[in-house]
Amino acid sequence: MTETLASRFNVRPASPLIGAEIEGVDLTRPVDEATAEALREAFWTYKVLVFRGQNLSPLQHVAAVRIFDQPFDHPLWIKRHADSRLVYTFDYERGTADRWHIGGTWRNPPFNIESLTYQVVPEVGGHTLWADLQAAYDGLSEPVQKLLESVSAVYSAYPGDGTSNRPAVTDTVGHPVVRAHRQTGRKGLFISTGAVGLTGITEAEGQALLPFLLAHASSPNYTVSFGWHPGDFVLWDNLATWHYAVNDYDGPRVYRKVIAG
Repeated sequence: MTETLASRFNVRPASPLIGAEIEGVDLTRPVDEATAEALREAFWTYKVLVFRGQNLSPLQHVAAVRIFDQPFDHPLWIKRHADSRLVYTFDYERGTADRWHIGGTWRNPPFNIESLTYQVVPEVGGHTLWADLQAAYDGLSEPVQKLLESVSAVYSAYPGDGTSNRPAVTDTVGHPVVRAHRQTGRKGLFISTGAVGLTGITEAEGQALLPFLLAHASSPNYTVSFGWHPGDFVLWDNLATWHYAVNDYDGPRVYRKVIAG
């Protein structure tokens, strides 16, 4: 366990690379600026922060995300909480996000942050995995890193959830496969399973390179896994990680989402 510079809460890393649990912060109450700044510092370092047993109301959820960035109003989400249109509600018997993905690849720029609060979770299973895309970039050889600097991935511009019920691709949007982080400047991969191709190289080269990048970025060497309890709150850096919701449970699984950026 490590203690923050502000000595206001504890950070318990979940792996050497990515993910940490935050202890000693009550997000149901306003957070002073010194604590907020220390939380942001921890967020840029660990990329995925878990706050156990917070039991946030919808408005408290929005306020917690606002510590890190401005909440974003998705144009297509249908199930919104009555207390705030920035809070999206989910109730699943079986999951739909069971592949590695990044949220918001349909827009440019994508979301900066995604977050969840859990109300009902299965007794067994239902973990979520994240992979550190900056560490994945570091794990590539220098020649491949240089090659990728001029490559972009193409995604559907349909503003759906990116994981299910997607229509045929008509309009597209492109994102560089390598991006420098907006806060730290650290380079990382930016690739998702929704990519329909690569540009900047030949089609044949893209057909060979894309599967390699997707497999490399999901290597267990770069991942962390968290399980859930009712009341838990998690937020993650959507531009430095991608995630996978393991579909190994029988419902229900009820949670709320707020995105930002």
